[in-house]
Amino acid sequence: MIYYKTAEQIELMRIAGRVVHNTLNMLEAWIKPGTTTKKLDTLAEEYIRSHDAVPSFKGYNGFIATLCVSRNEEVVHGIPSDNVFLHDGDIVSIDCGAFIHGYHGDHARTYAVGNISPDKQNLMDVTKRCLALGIEKAYPGNHLSDIGHAIQTYAESQGYSVVRDLVGHGIGQRLHEDPQVPNYGKMGRGIILKEGLVIAIEPMVNMGKAGVSTVSDGWTIVTHDRKPSAHFEHTLAITKEGPVILTNGK
Repeated sequence: MIYYKTAEQIELMRIAGRVVHNTLNMLEAWIKPGTTTKKLDTLAEEYIRSHDAVPSFKGYNGFIATLCVSRNEEVVHGIPSDNVFLHDGDIVSIDCGAFIHGYHGDHARTYAVGNISPDKQNLMDVTKRCLALGIEKAYPGNHLSDIGHAIQTYAESQGYSVVRDLVGHGIGQRLHEDPQVPNYGKMGRGIILKEGLVIAIEPMVNMGKAGVSTVSDGWTIVTHDRKPSAHFEHTLAITKEGPVILTNGK
């Protein structure tokens, strides 16, 4: 079932969005060689709780951490650890959720650690552009698949592939709500977008092929070919004026 939000509910979700936006901003100073992924997680949990919010991911289906921290060939759902360090040349995706006033915010960015290769930088740039293009299609009257089509078309035009096993999602009082929001598809398919729909669009773009699998920890998803992957995500509301990003700090 799809839950459409009122203007008042969307404003509450903006508060959750601001918390996750500011959390990721705070972490930027720690994205450097030698930092452990657990350190990032600890800082994020402290920040979220200090702002009267609760980490959305911690305890979700048994997940043990506040953040998903995924390096290089890890696509999403990386578990923070004291034994995993950031290294010069890595790219690292950080996915963050926060729950406050009864609503969730969900936001992800991929960061460069130190000096990265031009091909990794281009992957990040293309993935970020994919997110922007997907958001541009989130207007009332468009079809849900128009979002994924825009993402897929651009990613593939740049020589990359989009992950098909994982999708964006509706969001609100629950972290994951209907509808699913794929990052691929043909135009003109799926539901018609309506005012009050709040979704998380999150392209996951691989440098190599689209195939992914889950490693032995039961959470971390990696590319089959072990080539790098990038991930960016915004929570946004569809309004009569068009898409309004709730995780941009405004």
